[in-house]
Amino acid sequence: MNAHSSIALERDSAPGKAAHATPTPSNLTITVRDLRFGRGGKQKRWWMGGDAVATAWHNALSATFPRGEAFFIESVKAFREGTPPELEAAIRAFIIQEVNHSREHIAFNKAAVEAGYDLSRIDAHVTEMLEMTQGRPQIVNLAATMALEHYTAMMAKQLLSNPRHLAGADPELAALWRWHAIEEIEHKGVAYDTWLNATKDWSRRKRWQVKSIMMLVITQNFIAHRIRDSLDLLAQDGLSGWKIKARLFWYLFGAPGVLRQIFPAWLSYFLPGFHPWNHDDRALIAGAEAELKVAG
Repeated sequence: MNAHSSIALERDSAPGKAAHATPTPSNLTITVRDLRFGRGGKQKRWWMGGDAVATAWHNALSATFPRGEAFFIESVKAFREGTPPELEAAIRAFIIQEVNHSREHIAFNKAAVEAGYDLSRIDAHVTEMLEMTQGRPQIVNLAATMALEHYTAMMAKQLLSNPRHLAGADPELAALWRWHAIEEIEHKGVAYDTWLNATKDWSRRKRWQVKSIMMLVITQNFIAHRIRDSLDLLAQDGLSGWKIKARLFWYLFGAPGVLRQIFPAWLSYFLPGFHPWNHDDRALIAGAEAELKVAG
């Protein structure tokens, strides 16, 4: 079933609500697009236009999504009670979108396994990392989710704004990644607004320190682990050694260079007054949705 439902998030501008004001657009609509991809045929092994490196990077990302997005959902849900109505609605839409993303990446990952890849080591690493979050304060998990959501939003913007990232990809799988990117942009401020509400009694200094330290930790782990996972998948293709490492690093930091391209947005996270919606990139969504319609 392909279905769409939208949740408009009207901001309460009454004087008594000023403490909860954020740069989240007053006319933001989070649309739940219940779409399904890749159910009709066998997935090519190198579905990114025959590029083993690009395929490995995206497969490595996808392998982390189902468990990772479940973690995001639980981290945000832990602070849903008592939130302002518009934030509660945003959290509800965020959860539905993330559940759908998990479902589609489970299907995508299954197809990658059927194409010959072993994703078990990646899954085991993700499970191990998530087990480390058990028992620690929920606010720390929310800070981790907030940082990772900034990563997904940064990469989503790159994917939609630079055609090189999906050039030559299987059309239906490219549509999957565009769909995911659209919804990551739409809900990019939800975890952050939940954090601001949960830490409203903190000083600005404490809030900045915790979120900044967490972003540095997340950055080190995210880049190191995704490169390790990509090299694991490339090794399964019989590609290893310094040349393939150089090709992967050039793909990430040279051209198209997604990790190089997101650096300014990553740096902005540490600036005073940062908020994901300081930069409104919803204009990218219309074009991407048109491409989804073309892809059927």
